[in-house]
Amino acid sequence: MLEPSHNNELPVIPGKRYFTIGEVADLCAVKAHVLRYWEQEFPQLSPVKRRGNRRYYQRADVLTIRQIRSLLYDQGYTIGGAKQKLSGSEIKEDASQYKQLIRQMITELEEVLSVLNTSAK
Repeated sequence: MLEPSHNNELPVIPGKRYFTIGEVADLCAVKAHVLRYWEQEFPQLSPVKRRGNRRYYQRADVLTIRQIRSLLYDQGYTIGGAKQKLSGSEIKEDASQYKQLIRQMITELEEVLSVLNTSAK
């Protein structure tokens, strides 16, 4: 997934069920047209399309996009190499996504705990 040194660069994924393409672009630090292109290139990306062909991404999609971004921008893979890496490591990818989700949950719970501690004083 993302290297630990890069996790702090991207914002925390909010606890929402669906995200618009604009929100995902902000969360993953890529432009919307790049996301639309990646949908064509990576079969793992398939956002839900609703009224007016609007895209709605789920948390797993955001994590996959972050992984693609890391492969292309940070690790220097080509589109073809990133496709191969993703298709060959789907089991490993699931484990990485769960690890990132757990790390994010811990961070969010620590924030809640600090808010509760400050309000209790």
